[in-house]
Amino acid sequence: MKASTAMKMVGGALIVLASLNASAQSSDAAATPAAAASSAATGKQAKAANRALGRKVRSALARTKGLSVANINVRARGGAVTLAGTVPEQSQIDVATQAAQGVAGVTSVKNALTVRAVGQ
Repeated sequence: MKASTAMKMVGGALIVLASLNASAQSSDAAATPAAAASSAATGKQAKAANRALGRKVRSALARTKGLSVANINVRARGGAVTLAGTVPEQSQIDVATQAAQGVAGVTSVKNALTVRAVGQ
């Protein structure tokens, strides 16, 4: 009789442990979508910040005297700015780099500008 009571107690304990483990897993699974949603929101915020910084750099380039911005593309990612495209004169490459470095939020500038061939 004592053996059957002991078996019932062990069986009951196993059921309790299994149910506790199952509830812990379901709450972890419920937390995962919330974490993914906050990660997506952070990604959207980063993209918005990159676009805003790119606009600020583009605006600074447009305000710079002696710089033709018609063929300059600006990309920003986490404070790092890349300038690509063509300019009519070699001196404008340095001017563009200095103007981009002067914008608040820019941590580095990669200059991939080239001099446009005459007549293009």
